[in-house]
Parts: sequence; C-alpha cells; structure tokens
Amino acid sequence: MLGIGTASAILASEYLFKFAFKRVDYVPETSADKQKYAKSYWNYVNWFKNISKEHWTFSIDGEDETMSAYFIAANTDSKKVVIISHGYKGNGETMANYAKMFYDMGYNILLPDDRGHGESAGKYISFGWLDRLDYLKWIDKIIDRIGNDAKIVLFGVSMGAATVEMLSGERLPSQIKCLIADCGYSSIYEELTYLLKRQFHLPRYPFYPLVSTINRRRLGYYLDDVSSVEQLKKNKLPIFFIHGEKDDYVPSYMALENYRATTAPKELWIVEGASHAESYWINPEKYKEHIENYLAKYYV
Repeated sequence: MLGIGTASAILASEYLFKFAFKRVDYVPETSADKQKYAKSYWNYVNWFKNISKEHWTFSIDGEDETMSAYFIAANTDSKKVVIISHGYKGNGETMANYAKMFYDMGYNILLPDDRGHGESAGKYISFGWLDRLDYLKWIDKIIDRIGNDAKIVLFGVSMGAATVEMLSGERLPSQIKCLIADCGYSSIYEELTYLLKRQFHLPRYPFYPLVSTINRRRLGYYLDDVSSVEQLKKNKLPIFFIHGEKDDYVPSYMALENYRATTAPKELWIVEGASHAESYWINPEKYKEHIENYLAKYYV
C-alpha cells in the first residue's frame, strides 16, 4: 500500500508540475471579476497592435529559438524608459494598458515575453527566476539603444512583479533608477503551497517537495531558490509595492513580507477593494497619480 501511495503522489506531482509550469501558447481568459473591464482592455490591445514598434530578440544558451520583446519609442526625444514585466501565462501584449500609461508620460517602453510565454523560447515557466537573468540582457539592449544616460524604471504585475523583485537582488547598472511591483508573490514556496490548498485542497507534503524535485530535473534549480524576499534583502533601489486588498490569488500578506524584507527606500499602497491585478482597473487615473507621485520622489 505504501508503494501505491508513493506512486500516486509522484503521478499527481507530475500532473501539478505540468499544470503550473508547462508553457501555454494562448492567453487564458481573465477571471470573472475582471470581465467588466474587457472593452477597455481590448481598446488598449488595439492601441498596442497599431502603434509603431520594433521586435527585439536574443538567443539563450541551449535553445534554438529566441527570446522576444517589443520596443515602443517615446513620442518625443526621451531618455526615460520603462521595462514592463507581464503576469503568469500572459505576454507583453497583455500589459498594453500599462504601456499606454507610461507612453502618455513620455517613456520609451520595452515589453518582453518571458520564458515559456508568447513569442519567447522555453518549454517551462520559471516564475521569474530565470527571467530575471534574461532581463539583465534586455537592460543591456536598452542602454545600447538609448545611451548610457538612459533612466530606467522596472515595472511588473503579478509574476512580473515577482520578476522585478527577484531582479532587484542582482547587480544592476546605474541606469536602473527605481522599481514598481504590483501584486508580486513573496516566494514560490508561499505561492504554490497556498494554491495547493486553495485550488486543489492538497497539503504541502509530499506534493511541494516532489514538484520542486521535478523542477530541479527540468529547469536546474529547486523551488526554494525562487524567493522575492531573499532577493529584496539585497536590493538597494527605491521600490513601490502595490497590492489589492481582496487579492485571493496572491494574498496581500505577501506584499507585507516583501515590504518588510526591503531595507531600501520603499512605499506600499494596499488598494481597497481590489482583487488580483485589479488595482489599475478600479481607477486608472488614481493608479497613474500614485505612480507619478512615486516617480517624482525617486526617479532621479
């Protein structure tokens, strides 16, 4: 019976790994609570599709395919740049509303597709961990294009926020001025064990350790390595945390964990009534105002 139970746990863990980590070549429908924003969302997507942009790529080791991003030049001569990191199972296009917000503020914009997403290479989703290394290459490309006097903001939502948070612990060039992380998770351990219980009604053990071992074999690292908190402890740059009060996908207590881990200049805005990744949509003008107020202090 013990052998049958072990085999069942391994099979279930393989299913869970594929469910969570295998790339999906389409963008899933948004949650029911955000369907009311669909018309506005598609207006932003149409703006993205129609605006002049450049397709940037680079190759990654061991892959025949390339990483993909789209660059939108500012509408005036500008050294201001924002690199926008998308959420889980999204792509750069799904961040069109944020791109338009920054474009209207005079920024050049880079919208990467992360590993296992969109037009980028990768069989599996790395939840920001390998992506943080890819973003170092995107940053180099931005500096080559804009110049050494480029002023770069790193901005992300959901998994993209965690990507920015994890990137914050790396050695970043002086052109990176500040960070904005909207509803990022504190670690994969916290996020997956939370979702195991909420979505699948499963305990942490034995499933999380087994999924972590599968990830080590497929992607080269254990899931305990994937921690925004540990990376933020090394961060030296100003960072603005945004999180929805009613987020039941990445609970708002994770924003507090990330905030407490950070010793650099920091601000936190818990958005009343907002669910996961809804903070912008509830009141776009207020969201933009908060971003502008933060940048007025730290984007120097």
